[in-house]
Amino acid sequence: MKLVILDRDGVINEDSDHYIKSLAEWQAIPGSIEAIARLSRAGHTVAIATNQSGIGRGLFDYDALLALHANLQRSVQALGGHIELIEFCPEVPEGASEMRKPGPGMLLDLARRLGTSMAGVPFVGDTWSDVQAARAAGAYPVLLRSGKGLRTLDKHDVTGIDLYDDLAAFAEAWLRQSADQRPHTA
Repeated sequence: MKLVILDRDGVINEDSDHYIKSLAEWQAIPGSIEAIARLSRAGHTVAIATNQSGIGRGLFDYDALLALHANLQRSVQALGGHIELIEFCPEVPEGASEMRKPGPGMLLDLARRLGTSMAGVPFVGDTWSDVQAARAAGAYPVLLRSGKGLRTLDKHDVTGIDLYDDLAAFAEAWLRQSADQRPHTA
C-alpha cells in the first residue's frame, strides 16, 4: 500500500489562529485539492490526521466538523480522487491523550485501520507537532511552508526534514520520486 497521510489546517486549507469553525470559514489552499486527487489517482491511499481542539473548546460541534470533511471529500471526488480515512482528535492540549499530535496515536490508528506499518509513510504537516507525531509513529516527516510552516521553520531546526512550499509541490515531487522507483521494463 502506498499511503500518504496529511494534516488538514495549513496543509489542505488555510489555517486560522481562531480555528476553522464552519464551511464559510474553510478555504482550500490553491492546488491542494488537485494535489490530493492527483495522489489518489496515482494509486496512493490518502488519509488525514488532524487535531480539532475547537470541538473540545466548544467553538464548534461534530456536525460542523463532519460537514467540512464531507465538503472536502466531495471536492476531491469531483477531480477523480478519494480520501480513504479522516481521523481527528477533539481534545484540548491540556491533559490530552496520545491521540492528539504531537502524540503518535492518530497516525498509528490509521496504520492499524489500514493494515499497514508507518515505515516510509510520509506525514505531511505544517507544525512542529506534526513532525514530532511523524517521528514518534515511525513515519517520514514532511514539512510545508504553507499554514504555520514558516513559523515552524523560524523556531525549530528542520535539518533532515523534507521541505516544500505547499501540498501541490509535495505531491509533484512525491509522484515523480515514486515513478523513478518503479521497475523499468525493456
